[in-house]
Amino acid sequence: MMKEFRDFAMRGNVVDLAIGIILGVAFTAIVNSLVNDILMPPIGLLLGGVDFSNFFVTLKGTAYPTLAAAKAAGATTINYGVFINAVIKFIIVAFAVFILVKQINRLKKEEPKAPATPAPTQTETLLTDIRDLLRAPK
Repeated sequence: MMKEFRDFAMRGNVVDLAIGIILGVAFTAIVNSLVNDILMPPIGLLLGGVDFSNFFVTLKGTAYPTLAAAKAAGATTINYGVFINAVIKFIIVAFAVFILVKQINRLKKEEPKAPATPAPTQTETLLTDIRDLLRAPK
C-alpha cells in the first residue's frame, strides 16, 4: 500500500498540482496586499475617505461605528464591504490567470498537423477491387 501511495504521490500531475497550490497561496497573499494596501485606500479616498472593509449592516441590535466593534459586541452583521474587497481580489486573480494562460498558450509549440489523406475516388476503389480479385488464389 505504501508503494502504491508513493507511486501516486510522485506522478507528475500530483506534483504539479501541489506546486500550483503553493504558488496560488503565495499569489493570494500578494493580491490581498495589492487590494488592501494599494488599491482600496485611493478608491476610499476618492469616495470621501471611505473604508470598504467597514461597510456592514447590523441585523439585530444597535448600530456600531466599525465592523470590529460590532464583532466584539457579538452582533450579527452582513459584511458587504468585505464582500466588495473579495470581488475585487477575485477579478484581479482571474485577470492574472487569464494573462498567464494566454501567454503559456502563445509560447506552446503547435504540433504540425498531419496532412489529411483524401478518400479514394470511385475509380480507385474499383481498380483496387479488380486488383484484389486478380491476386486471389484460384
